[in-house]
Amino acid sequence: MTTGTEPAVESNTKMTNKNIHHEFLLGVEKPGRYLGTEVNAVRKRQADVSFLLAFPDTYEVGMSHLGLQILYSIINDIPYARAERCFAPWPDRERQLRGGKIPLASLESQMPLKDFDIVGFSLQYELSYTNMLNMLDLGGIPLWRDERRDGHPLVIAGGPCCFNPAPLCRFIDAFVIGDGEEVVGEIASCFRDAKNNALTRGELLLELSKLDGVYVPAVHGKDRTIRKRNVPDLNRWNHPLKPVVPLTQTIHDRISLEIARGCTRGCRFCQAGMIWRPYRERNPSLLMEMADRMLQATGYDEISLLSLSSGDYSCLGTLVMSLMNKYHRQKVALALPSLRVESLNTPLMEEIKRTRKTSFTLAPEAGTDRMRAMINKGNTSDDLLATVDKIFAAGWQSVKLYFMIGLPGETWEDLEGIVELAHEARRVASRRGLITVSLSTFVPKPHTPFQWERQISLAEIDERQEFIRRKIRSRCLGVKWHDARMSWLEGIFSRGDESLGGFLEYAFRRGCRFDGWSDLLRFDLWEDAASQTQINPEDFLRERRTDETLPWDYIDCGISREFLLRERSHARLGRTTADCRSEGCQHCGACDFHKIQNILASRGETSPPASNNRPAPAPLWKKYRLTFSKTGEARFLSHLEIAAAITRALRRSSLELAFSEGFHPHPKISFGNATPVGMESLQEFMDVSALAYWSDLNELKMQINAALPQGLCLTDLRLLASGEKPIAEALKGFEYEIFLPESTDSAKLSEIEESVKEFLAASSFEIPKMIKGKTLGKDIRAFVQSIVVDRENKKILFRTLHSQTGTARPADLLAHILKFDAPEAQSTLVVRTRSILS
Repeated sequence: MTTGTEPAVESNTKMTNKNIHHEFLLGVEKPGRYLGTEVNAVRKRQADVSFLLAFPDTYEVGMSHLGLQILYSIINDIPYARAERCFAPWPDRERQLRGGKIPLASLESQMPLKDFDIVGFSLQYELSYTNMLNMLDLGGIPLWRDERRDGHPLVIAGGPCCFNPAPLCRFIDAFVIGDGEEVVGEIASCFRDAKNNALTRGELLLELSKLDGVYVPAVHGKDRTIRKRNVPDLNRWNHPLKPVVPLTQTIHDRISLEIARGCTRGCRFCQAGMIWRPYRERNPSLLMEMADRMLQATGYDEISLLSLSSGDYSCLGTLVMSLMNKYHRQKVALALPSLRVESLNTPLMEEIKRTRKTSFTLAPEAGTDRMRAMINKGNTSDDLLATVDKIFAAGWQSVKLYFMIGLPGETWEDLEGIVELAHEARRVASRRGLITVSLSTFVPKPHTPFQWERQISLAEIDERQEFIRRKIRSRCLGVKWHDARMSWLEGIFSRGDESLGGFLEYAFRRGCRFDGWSDLLRFDLWEDAASQTQINPEDFLRERRTDETLPWDYIDCGISREFLLRERSHARLGRTTADCRSEGCQHCGACDFHKIQNILASRGETSPPASNNRPAPAPLWKKYRLTFSKTGEARFLSHLEIAAAITRALRRSSLELAFSEGFHPHPKISFGNATPVGMESLQEFMDVSALAYWSDLNELKMQINAALPQGLCLTDLRLLASGEKPIAEALKGFEYEIFLPESTDSAKLSEIEESVKEFLAASSFEIPKMIKGKTLGKDIRAFVQSIVVDRENKKILFRTLHSQTGTARPADLLAHILKFDAPEAQSTLVVRTRSILS
């Protein structure tokens, strides 16, 4: 069988950093996405089995996902295996790859996807499916599993989307159902054995099909039920202790400390709360150890206590107090991203706000107590309003409230309840802060009590969203909503069957990418795909009979069908179901009470360190001047990215930083004039306020350099003498070397010399500058001290003054004096060789 087209990219050439980065990266929006030079990235030269961990979304999203970091750590701890990473290229980068016929490659070694043994996709969201196909195509891998032969990578997938693998069976060789910590090692072992025994691809798939929790469409079909894999005890797994630290700012720029996995609350709409049962907590002592090692390995200033419901963690108060007592001095903040309304209490908030007020998000989900009983949310409107009052009373200035529309049994009174509850929350907040209402659309996910329900239509979504928007009009009460078209697509693919493979591929071939990004969603192409492939969306969004076979029935998530049907019945009667941790077993089927069962943390295992209330002696603060260079790949980092990387390195060192006061303390650090993206620099300065350091400064410099990403290097560190000017006042000028392209011939050099001669002879030279949205003229002649053309080495030596009124930049020289066009300027390497101080 054939797809009708060949892979878009075919190449046997191993691409070098120079090929990939130097020619192209200045032409993309965020070069830091594609460098792969992060702190803690692992680069193994030899391994029997090579994994490519592929995340079908942007670098910022993928690097925020804890699961990817866990698998990266586990695989690289296996002596005979290595793991590298790859993320979906943004459209500007895809255009470069396709235009240059460059295969999509890993970050660590720049090896094309097709050269790996295993390419594993983490599927967290149905709207990333077209990105997955795009990555396969760019990597030179046939999209259809039937077209892959010996020598092609094994394409596997894991994550919550795999609990209904049917829509992707055409493309994926094997699905991992459930927790991945144990099974990924078994897959590596299986693949190594297959290599050693020279097994064919078909024989390898047969061996993989024998692993618990692995679904292989070519072997199993739908004839065998695949039960998910469970990690019985999280205390046996402490990965990752050295997370890869992103170069660019990510969605969650912090360490994620998974305190528990699973949930027993039983919200009837929540797929995660069902498929990740049973509930398993980590012990506080292990969490304290993990936090310490992760902070030391990363230099982050925030810890996120991660769980489906962080407030349910049985030792939360003790853990939070222990963490705050230990890290308050270093200004490390805590975030609890998933708190239930009734679990937030005043002592907990007092601890969290000791360092920094992180954001608060509450999820009442429905507007009335009646509807919350139907979905088994287990809290009331009064609970929500009391919590909002506590949050603002403690000094927070904003709260986000998540609601869901389109739930089974929803009436207009329930929608009116969302409006009334939002206004009540606003009245409770009074003038203390902002309330934001966020609306999402209910999708009846597989393996939930609501899996048989219908999903409301696009017209119904628009009508209900407009109803709430019209009713909520206030400066201090914002409303945001999820794109109805995205919910439509999510519903189709989460509830779909094998017939959606052609629909998905057609949309991809037409150009659909990043469908979860509203500014890139091409809904017209999806509508066309439905028409051309004769897909009727209503077939997948409709209500299902309880006696019909569902596309995902052969996947066993551990929850029994009887339990789901009973919960559906209770929902229609408005009955709630108790939490099994406090009210006894509810017979959902997740536990075998031998190996698989709920695990609560050991209470009393960790006592919070006693607070020292004695007044501390006044600290002796000093100011240090650091000199650093940025070369090679680091030149593609922005000033903010460089500042963040150096700040994290300082936090990892033994230097104790000084911080600003207030609700959001920051290290007292000031930088000199920033170099633009693409420019190298051999001498940059920053001033740092810190506690007096009495040890060897050379040793401190080595500590900091060991924590910096490739291309950044601390070259000098000294104590500032009393009275020395701050760096911003001390800067007086810069010297640059501008390396012309190799193709620059003698005639071009003569032309450059003539332009330089005319400029130096002029008394003034005005160039256009955009200032506050207006184009104004700026005379740069007075700032330029010298320009020397070195014909032999094809470079220009450029020296400028710097003051509060401005400077002349190498970009000004190239664009306005030498008249280089954009491609010429982009291919010209600029190096700041010296920063002149007074």
